[in-house]
Amino acid sequence: MFGAGCFWGVEATFRAVKGVSNATVGYAGGKTEKPTYEDVCSDDTGHAEVVQVEFDPEQVSYRDLLNVFWTNHDPTTLNRQGPDVGTQYRSVVFYYSPEQKTAAEESKAEMDKSGRFRRPIVTVIEPAPTFWPAEDYHQRYLEKRGLAHCHI
Repeated sequence: MFGAGCFWGVEATFRAVKGVSNATVGYAGGKTEKPTYEDVCSDDTGHAEVVQVEFDPEQVSYRDLLNVFWTNHDPTTLNRQGPDVGTQYRSVVFYYSPEQKTAAEESKAEMDKSGRFRRPIVTVIEPAPTFWPAEDYHQRYLEKRGLAHCHI
């Protein structure tokens, strides 16, 4: 599960990856049960906008997904992506296994050392909490509107 700013663009990016069977937008990492978009936008619930990615490891590795994550947002900005500001837009990797945790931590360290970013990476790596799917109108939002990407 990945949080990298506005979930519409993140979802579209992961859906385009060969081996990804599903990408669902939603909310995770907060204190409110069954949050709504309005709840999360208030910046009071602690949730991040995230995308839960289902994939076939025979076609795409978790490391490949991490690379997609790192290269499609700015992981050096705390609680913001482009013009979107708030904790709901934080950069976060929620892992589901010790192997995913290790891969995420190693990948983050490699990216930090790579020189790709001028500032340190602020992405948080945490165990996956409860995932709350976003409302139906948010699922495949860009696709439904004939858009390829967000403003970022």
